[in-house]
Amino acid sequence: MHHLFIKSFVAVTIGWLTVTAGCMGPILRHQSPEAKRGDTSETTLISNVAHPYGMNYVKLEAVALVTGLRGTGEDPAPSPQRAALLDEMNRREVEEPNAVLASLDTTVVLVRGFLRPGIQAGDRFDIEVRTPSRSETTSLRGGKLLETRLTETAVLGNQIRKGHVMAMANGAVLVDPSADAEKETALATKGRILSGGVTTKSRNLGLIIDHQRQSVRTSQQIGKAINKRFHSYIDGRPMGIATPKTDEFVELRLHSRYKDNVGRFMRVVRNIALAESPMQLQTRLQLLRDQLLDPVTSATAALRLEAIGNDEAIAILQEGAAAEDAEVRFYAAEALAYLDETSAVSVLAQAAREEPAFRVHALAALGAMDDGAAYDALRSLLSVRSAETRYGAFRALWTMSPNDPYLHGEKLGDKFTYHVLNNAGPSMIHVTSSHRPEIVLFGKDHQLHLPLVLDAGPQILVNGLSGAKIKVSRFGKTTQQRVVSTDVDAVIRAIVELGGTYPDVVQMLQQANESGALTSRFRVNALPEGGREFSRSRQDNDLGTPKPELYGKEI
Repeated sequence: MHHLFIKSFVAVTIGWLTVTAGCMGPILRHQSPEAKRGDTSETTLISNVAHPYGMNYVKLEAVALVTGLRGTGEDPAPSPQRAALLDEMNRREVEEPNAVLASLDTTVVLVRGFLRPGIQAGDRFDIEVRTPSRSETTSLRGGKLLETRLTETAVLGNQIRKGHVMAMANGAVLVDPSADAEKETALATKGRILSGGVTTKSRNLGLIIDHQRQSVRTSQQIGKAINKRFHSYIDGRPMGIATPKTDEFVELRLHSRYKDNVGRFMRVVRNIALAESPMQLQTRLQLLRDQLLDPVTSATAALRLEAIGNDEAIAILQEGAAAEDAEVRFYAAEALAYLDETSAVSVLAQAAREEPAFRVHALAALGAMDDGAAYDALRSLLSVRSAETRYGAFRALWTMSPNDPYLHGEKLGDKFTYHVLNNAGPSMIHVTSSHRPEIVLFGKDHQLHLPLVLDAGPQILVNGLSGAKIKVSRFGKTTQQRVVSTDVDAVIRAIVELGGTYPDVVQMLQQANESGALTSRFRVNALPEGGREFSRSRQDNDLGTPKPELYGKEI
């Protein structure tokens, strides 16, 4: 049963998209014609004169070498990929590069990664690796990608052409732990290195002014309007986030409130009024109030009130957060959260707990707040039954306060992040195959049933046949062993002490789960999903009563 890992490898989780949900639009319905044509005919929004720059994902590629394969690699045949790798090895002055490539403990791989919008120099991102077509390599399990330079790449004239180096990558390869190298070569010869890439150049965000509106005056107007709404602090001084560069381009610096939600940041910026008199603003606020209280137009109205961001806009949003309609309440509360208003917290916490269609956005909004009430709400969600709500709340808490002692984060063997949470609720173990190598234990009582024999990578065996002890052995030139209890925490630490990597630990846990040896609930990438539809037909006076068919499986 490796469907969980297959799903995660097919659907690349872009950063923390499912909880930050930055690039997603309204999830419920098309907006009404009134919402589409703008607030009033007299108001010009930035979206009317400029469009975003830097919101695409940039694909980086490289040809690289994976080592440590224990005989499952190959001596690659002549090809552009082999030639490119030999050039790189010669540049690094590797001795006898052809002899290195001839070893069956190595193989050539194709490396790929995507730079998300707004990523800054030093930020990490996932790396995907796979063997080339017609490769005779049978498995990448246990492999390690050597340091690799990533560039935008193209094949021209049967030769690989590279652009500027934009990132570096290396690390242990995570292969689907249950993939059989003999029966499922396609799965065994591809994998991922979680947070294995480090970008060397920041990506700029900005606005490109429409051709017919390009002028220095328009560029300055846009910069002034944005800086009136947003500023950040540099060396203790408030500085606007927009810098007009030319008559056609305005550079943007991502506001810290939206650091994990770039898409929403850009939508809010584009809904700022370019120029507006006080009387025009009052007229527009009244219209936006009416639109906010209408479920059909509430999403757009809430975003535009967030873009205004003054006390009057906040008062209207607070009215919406207390409305009877669930959609109105949610969209109003979401906007209030990005304005760091406490009144958003209870509505968003209820949405995260009870309504799957709103969950991903509710958790993202709570995680963006500095308010202590939001922190307390997320803490309370760590103990609910829903796996995706619990782990989504954990990720939102980590986004809000990565150094929070309650999260109990430690780096095990400098290989992955490990968290043991002393919280209520069903015992659950969560692992990731995207974003970062991380294991989270919800609760402290996690046991393994004996007897069991589990693999932890190609060199480590976990053996517990009788008694209350488990022997963890690493085989090589010499055999190393640790004898521990049946406690999962003790077994994980023993594997790491013997040199095991994150993929090794994940393989052990997945095998334990599939064999029934693991007593705790086990989940992979249990993150809320975007794009779920909210059914208005089932909402009550509260956020909504779940239909049994929607919850046919536990989420």
